[in-house]
Amino acid sequence: MKNAKHYTLITALFLSVTMFGQENLQLTAKDSIVKSSWMFGLGYNFVDDSGDVADGLFKFKDEWNGLAFPNRLSIGRYFKSGIGIEAIATYNKYKEGKIIDQAVVIDESDYIGFDTRLTYDLNKLIGQTAWFDPYLGGGLGYTDANNVGRGTYNAVVGFRTWFSDRVGLDINSSGKWAMGNNDATNHLQHSVGVVYQFGIEKGLSKKGGEKLALIQEQEKEKQRVNDSIANANRIKEEALLAERLAQEKEKARLAAIEQEKIKAEELRKKRIEDKISNLGYVYFNLNSSYITPNSKDVLNDLAIILKETPDLKLKVTSHTDSRGTSTYNKWLSERRVKNTKNYLVKQGISEERLELQAYGEEKLLNECSDAVYCPESKHKINRRSEFIVVEF
Repeated sequence: MKNAKHYTLITALFLSVTMFGQENLQLTAKDSIVKSSWMFGLGYNFVDDSGDVADGLFKFKDEWNGLAFPNRLSIGRYFKSGIGIEAIATYNKYKEGKIIDQAVVIDESDYIGFDTRLTYDLNKLIGQTAWFDPYLGGGLGYTDANNVGRGTYNAVVGFRTWFSDRVGLDINSSGKWAMGNNDATNHLQHSVGVVYQFGIEKGLSKKGGEKLALIQEQEKEKQRVNDSIANANRIKEEALLAERLAQEKEKARLAAIEQEKIKAEELRKKRIEDKISNLGYVYFNLNSSYITPNSKDVLNDLAIILKETPDLKLKVTSHTDSRGTSTYNKWLSERRVKNTKNYLVKQGISEERLELQAYGEEKLLNECSDAVYCPESKHKINRRSEFIVVEF
């Protein structure tokens, strides 16, 4: 039980040290990221008709085309794997004096594009960066520019920065290569717009997963320590219960022994009382206090019982019949009880073991009172000494 107590203290101390500094460890919103969602985008589209894509990239005045109102619409589905599928519609205008397909625009014309693409979230490779969400992708599309339709091979690079789980800003650039139309050249699209996520499924970031693992390990350790403490307490309680049961069993055993002793003593007392009762009384002649021969036999047997039982003490009571005055009878019973005692003392019985009481005619054994006539045989019954066990 002492060892169990020490083990409980040690395990509790170990838990305190192990969890130091981690008491408030818990997952927060920062630990979760969007794993998959639908995404809607609305923004601005700028067309850079630089012929071979890279040529004249920064000739904004001559080759960049844009509108004052939002002219790009997108819808996409993004998966836990990092792959996204998007459909994009764009509208623009080539203004007079701009370069299209390596020729200067004489008359203003429309630009219409429909594109689909697959993208991959680079955060899957470099790790979550919270606000910075770069991606690469490619796809196919159809563009009508300068009244010339063309299929395109597309490549995109871009990034999104998020203000919340739902709202962010998307900035990207796409290269669009014409398919087999010698009259159509390649061009670039640059876009910036607001994106909105819906149908969101969230999960833990890498750091969040690590934190969750640590929390689970912490909870596991807490549970292990709690189980250890509970087990130690159970062992302690079982030991206390066993000790209490043993004490109760011993108490019951001692009580049973004591009860047996009491019963044995009661039986012994009963046997002694029966032996003394079977001896009968010591009887006296009329107006006499002398011990008769028959009474000596009774007292001799009584002395033997007293010697066999050293711890036995008796109360000796002497009585008279009703004849004579009560004063005389009181005096006579005192002489009778004294003579009874003296005879026992002569037989070797200590006076301390004998308690004396003289009653005179107070305790008659029959109806032979002063007002009642009785024959001698009945009066004789009242002239006696009795022996009562008071201690043994």
